[in-house]
Amino acid sequence: MIENLLAGIYILVVAGLALYGLVGLLTLWLYWRHRHEDFICPVVADADLPLVTVQLPIYNERFVVGRLIETAVALDYPPDKLQIQVVDDSTDDTTEIARALVVDYQARGVNIQLLHRQNRQGYKAGALAASLDGATGEYLAIFDADFQPKPDFLRSTIPHFNVEDDLGMIQARWGHLNADATALTGAQAIALDKHFAMEQTVRHRAQLFPKFNGAAGVWRRRCLEDAGGWQADTVCEDLCLSTRAILRGWQFRFLNDVIAPAELPTSIMAYKNQQARWAKGSIQCLLKFTPEIMRDRQQSLLARLYAVISMSGYATHFLLILLLLLQIPMLWFDVHLTGFMLIFTLIGVGQPLLFVVAQQVLYNDWIYRLRHFPTLLLVAVGMAASNSRAMLEVGYGRSHVFVRTPKGFANRQKTKQKRQLPFYRLPFDRILLFELFFALYAAVGLILAVWRGNFGSLFLPVICLLGFGYVAYLGLREWRG
Repeated sequence: MIENLLAGIYILVVAGLALYGLVGLLTLWLYWRHRHEDFICPVVADADLPLVTVQLPIYNERFVVGRLIETAVALDYPPDKLQIQVVDDSTDDTTEIARALVVDYQARGVNIQLLHRQNRQGYKAGALAASLDGATGEYLAIFDADFQPKPDFLRSTIPHFNVEDDLGMIQARWGHLNADATALTGAQAIALDKHFAMEQTVRHRAQLFPKFNGAAGVWRRRCLEDAGGWQADTVCEDLCLSTRAILRGWQFRFLNDVIAPAELPTSIMAYKNQQARWAKGSIQCLLKFTPEIMRDRQQSLLARLYAVISMSGYATHFLLILLLLLQIPMLWFDVHLTGFMLIFTLIGVGQPLLFVVAQQVLYNDWIYRLRHFPTLLLVAVGMAASNSRAMLEVGYGRSHVFVRTPKGFANRQKTKQKRQLPFYRLPFDRILLFELFFALYAAVGLILAVWRGNFGSLFLPVICLLGFGYVAYLGLREWRG
């Protein structure tokens, strides 16, 4: 009886993981089918360019706020048609640094304002919503503090809006300022390249609910307002807004050849916070929009299913933990499903292939860049505990706090950071204890598999031991300094 129950649960969990593998294979096929489609940027005379507001939402970003403002001022666009808003919720000296720069640039004739709030109500969504009253642009370009858009960014994006009246948003591809800094940043770069070069390209070209990524994008203001504006009931305000806009019938465009470089988190704790926020926000949007998405007959059934499955993508972390927890009972009761596992493993290669193809498409030295793929695999497994907790918090109604990702630490000494800015240092996270537990649990499963002679079951405990162990090690090392 217990053997059948374990086998049944195991098959359901593996089938769930295989579903995301199938989505990976579908994405590969759709990319191949649409790979030659592209859009040429129209030529628009300066006199015909529209008013644009560049919005820079910041919160305690003393290390990068200067770079951000200088980059925004350097954008190549007619000065009389460009407004820059520094949207600031900071509680440290970031505000004074920003104010000094803003005053200096205002004296030089730059149309730039500092909008400082005394509270963080609504977090980033609330700040952007509050800034709209003072925005003069027909189009709103948004850059987070870690971005350095190239001077031609606006000239490479804004003219596209002249082509289609129902084009509501343009998303550029994120580049990487510090991909070579560490193995962790190299792994993140591979993950983001896969998302943009593969998934966003397919979403756009095959009309499968393309989305806004929160930064390095331009909104038609009329679209943003028609979709209901910024809302703070999820911690993924970008996904929430873009989903509402698509449901209202607006079109989006992803420009793979327009790149906005950004800084990747060098801290494992910062990266875990970022990923946990994205995991929680995705599940919040899944619960909020699934009924409406499935009722939307303007979208194909494939588009609706793709959107819902994509929003639930972080659930793979929860399924992975369930799979690991089932490992020891199945080995103890001698439940063998090796042949079954082989079939689903073959299906599961879809997602890893996306990472490889993305590197091959984007870079001539793609093989060299893939040296960080093993690190990506370990980190992806090791993040399962943190992301699962974030998703469970949605279920039991824990308050949703937008936790910022510390930026600007790539070239700074850790001891100096802690001594001068203790409030920038992330506190100890008890999830690290769970990561250690899962690593030890995987070690027991590994020993049991060898003892039972079930060598076909070795992969899962090995990869979980290494993944959870690696992420826990990075967290402990960072916490101890």
